[in-house]
Amino acid sequence: MLSKNQKKLIAAMAQKKQRDSQLLFLAEGPKTVTDLLEAGLQPTLIAHTENWSLPSSWSSKSLERIPVTQKELDSASHLKTPQQVLALFKQPQYSFNNNAIYNELTLVLDGIQDPGNMGTIIRLADWFGISHMVCSMDTVDVYNPKVVQATMGAIARIQVHYTQLPAFFRQYREKCDNPIYGTYLEGENIYENSLKSPSLIVMGNEGNGIRAENAPFITHKITIPTFPAGTPTSESLNVGVAAAIVCAEFRRSENYSR
Repeated sequence: MLSKNQKKLIAAMAQKKQRDSQLLFLAEGPKTVTDLLEAGLQPTLIAHTENWSLPSSWSSKSLERIPVTQKELDSASHLKTPQQVLALFKQPQYSFNNNAIYNELTLVLDGIQDPGNMGTIIRLADWFGISHMVCSMDTVDVYNPKVVQATMGAIARIQVHYTQLPAFFRQYREKCDNPIYGTYLEGENIYENSLKSPSLIVMGNEGNGIRAENAPFITHKITIPTFPAGTPTSESLNVGVAAAIVCAEFRRSENYSR
């Protein structure tokens, strides 16, 4: 049974200031929790029904495991449909002064607000072997429970950094001459562009795109063309869908050029 204080702590994970002060985040569901455990993230509390079992790699380790009824799990969960287990994990601490950012394909998010989009982009980064993401300070928190849920465990393998983007771009330009690609409605056709890696791919806010303060640092404006060209179509693509297409084309271009 969860104690009153444990329930309060789980509930507090809905608030960024509480996640930041406790350096914890909440994960729910058997796949997400199991993936995080198998990736080596450290849990501080696991509450589960009798239907869930600990991964064998953790069977010999000392953990705070709390058996609960489905009713108790329903009461503590942040989900509409709770599934077997929830856990509190310590937030991984990553160094932003990492040379890998200058030597790999890296995603940059400028003001992404929707947790579902953020989670989707983290999952596709994991799929396409992109290990670092750099985000503006107002991009949705990576440890927002809805983001964590949408990543389906990929959050364990992607290092997400938050910073002031103009300062980051200036530093990036000082340290290397890699291209900085930005996605725009009006840009060069991505399928006709010679895409290079290592580089940065900048994805803008869902409604406003890449901010004016960051635009001067973009060396290559790219766009995903509509088909057939010039015909009426949707106003724009969802940023998660656009990021998937862009990352796929970068990896295809990279493999083709080898």
